[in-house]
Amino acid sequence: MNADLTDPDAVTLLISQVTSELGPVDILVNNAGAYPRIPWDQTDEHAWAHALDLNLTIHYRTSHAVTPSMVQRRWGRIINVSSVNARTGRPGLTAYSTAKAGLIGLTRSLARELGPHGICVNTVLPGAIQADAETTLPAHHRTRPEDQITRQCIPRRGQPEDVAAAIAFLAGPSTSFITGRSLHIDGGWYLH
Repeated sequence: MNADLTDPDAVTLLISQVTSELGPVDILVNNAGAYPRIPWDQTDEHAWAHALDLNLTIHYRTSHAVTPSMVQRRWGRIINVSSVNARTGRPGLTAYSTAKAGLIGLTRSLARELGPHGICVNTVLPGAIQADAETTLPAHHRTRPEDQITRQCIPRRGQPEDVAAAIAFLAGPSTSFITGRSLHIDGGWYLH
């Protein structure tokens, strides 16, 4: 099933379709967004609003759509995928980094609000993960892998499986006492 998550009606329809075909949503992984590199002096109102919609507001929409049934069943997991850039910032990614930092606030607030209903809400913050999508970036926007690796404690490229393992852990039944947390999956890039 596909949906334009920037369209509130499409999100409502998507959750309705999922629920009718598979049953109520127990686990929501908010892993949608975009990584537009726009220098600060070129970030206008439209670019700003678009980045926040793609990287923060759509996570609000999907979470808001699934939590009533989670509350009713008194169980659920919401895992938001943010970015290490939420903590480090990066030139050309001001709107993106701001939106991803907003996910940390959304996570913490939802953890407090939904925790009494048995719902755990956490965030993972991937670092430089090797992905096919990076080949679509213009060359002048790419970070050389060897430069990135020197920033990390673990000297290798992060893999999608590294992020998936953290999400699978947070989605499991053994994490019923972990909520409101931000888990960095970045090879030790950002130590806090």
